[in-house]
Amino acid sequence: MNHLISPSILASDFGNLERDIKMLNNSDADWIHFDVMDGMFVPNISFGFPLLSVVKKHATKPIDVHLMIVDPDRYIEQFAKGGASVITVHFEACTHLNRTVNAIKDLGCKAGVALNPHTPVGFLEDIIEYLDLVLIMSVNPGFGGQKFIANTYKKLRELKKLSSGRNSKLYIEVDGGVDDSNSLKLIDAGANVLVAGNSVFSAKDQPAAIRSLKHPR
Repeated sequence: MNHLISPSILASDFGNLERDIKMLNNSDADWIHFDVMDGMFVPNISFGFPLLSVVKKHATKPIDVHLMIVDPDRYIEQFAKGGASVITVHFEACTHLNRTVNAIKDLGCKAGVALNPHTPVGFLEDIIEYLDLVLIMSVNPGFGGQKFIANTYKKLRELKKLSSGRNSKLYIEVDGGVDDSNSLKLIDAGANVLVAGNSVFSAKDQPAAIRSLKHPR
């Protein structure tokens, strides 16, 4: 499959959120990435349902919700009803991961599982067939603008090998420090969804930054 671009609105200008969402609508972006942080699973607090309703109101593209929260089962129905097309939970935050994945699918959303940098890909051995998406964190979750962790390439190759022949339609997403310097290498390693925040929203020409990630050289 051709790779997708999912710009993270965590890095957008909240004072001009409607403007930024409309920019994404008219750009080469495929999804809109929506990071939810609770100040417990990660050392930061971002946003929740009220902002999701604003994004949903203006977005014409699927909303890719990434839950960096403890006990995400409490809220997946609300995020699904709020407009999420994809809901990704953290492996590290779920006691009964298979149950959580099934609940997301039953709500009509694509189900994703995220892995922190220290979590081995092999932990997904027994659930890989049931997933729509796996998100490899290439920074420690919680803050934007962190330095990319080089071991990510190895994990992407391992995930591609694990899913080969078992889940050929798997979205392999990578999030953290993604920009023009590593996008092509990430795709070559197996990623087919790139999340980008600062490299998009700090650019003078944001549509061009997205276009460059969509068509790397």
